Amino acid sequence: MKSTTSQVALYQLSYSQLKTYLIATLFVVGNIALPQLCHLIPQGGLIFLPIYFFTLVAAYKYGFAVGLTTAVLSPLVNSALFGMPPAAMLPIILIKSVTLAAAAALIAKKSGKVSLLTVAMAVIAYQLIGSLAEWAMTGSIEAASQDIILGWPGCLIQIVGGYVMLRYLLKK
Repeated sequence: MKSTTSQVALYQLSYSQLKTYLIATLFVVGNIALPQLCHLIPQGGLIFLPIYFFTLVAAYKYGFAVGLTTAVLSPLVNSALFGMPPAAMLPIILIKSVTLAAAAALIAKKSGKVSLLTVAMAVIAYQLIGSLAEWAMTGSIEAASQDIILGWPGCLIQIVGGYVMLRYLLKK
């Protein structure tokens, strides 16, 4: 199903469509390549939070099915192939990734548009919910706030870069 708002096309693909898997595969590849580049910089993964970028774009543009597939496969494949994220971090990263996919897909569906505010809402939602989940799982407020304190550049990149990429893709 396609909904449009002034030259903007948002989709809600389903698991019954081959297109869902093809598009998710492209976003997973992006979520594999981007972290590899960021890990060339000391603490680049912790600062830039690259594993979430294409999940945001996938879920916002193509809906929850593509977003969820990207959210789950990206960290699992990265961990299996490169050991990053470490297996011990997978549960919280998966919680944050799935939360991001759900938030982005829901906000896109409800708003029917792309704006800096709506993209920021998706990023803030997954960071808050994910941080609370991490705090509950680890008992450490320091660990739970790391993505916000150390990863604020990554959050900004997700918001601004995600908005720019979505505006570009949504005109296609």
